[in-house]
Amino acid sequence: MQLILLQNVTNLGRLGDKVTVKPGYGRNFLVPQGKAVPATATNLADFETRRADYEAKAKAQLEGAEGRRAALEGFEVTVSANASTEGKLYGSISPRDIADALTKHGHKVDKSEVVLGEGPLRRTGEYEIVVRLHADIETTVKVIVVGEAA
Repeated sequence: MQLILLQNVTNLGRLGDKVTVKPGYGRNFLVPQGKAVPATATNLADFETRRADYEAKAKAQLEGAEGRRAALEGFEVTVSANASTEGKLYGSISPRDIADALTKHGHKVDKSEVVLGEGPLRRTGEYEIVVRLHADIETTVKVIVVGEAA
């Protein structure tokens, strides 16, 4: 499936690139999210006429992400969960829990921006979590998981 990217997409391409992706990825994710449009002659001509608008929007998103990164840089948040005396959690801490904790502290973060490379957190302790704010911008946040008696 041929698509024209309307914004930068991590591991795929930059604004205006014509890319080939699997049909399900394009149909179910990129097009509904507004990240791409099918690469037809009409859409290609429309993109070229509106290219300046798309670039201005991309620049505004990049600047917003830079500001959010500056605010999150070096930030640490504490999340509490039921845990055993050995430090094993009864359940886990997911990206949604981390995003909610950051939002409570005044940093608007969506759950899809929190990257847990090794899966959900299942033990108490301190973790360095990557927050990807934009295709080109990411920062690290310290998450401290503390146990509370069940």
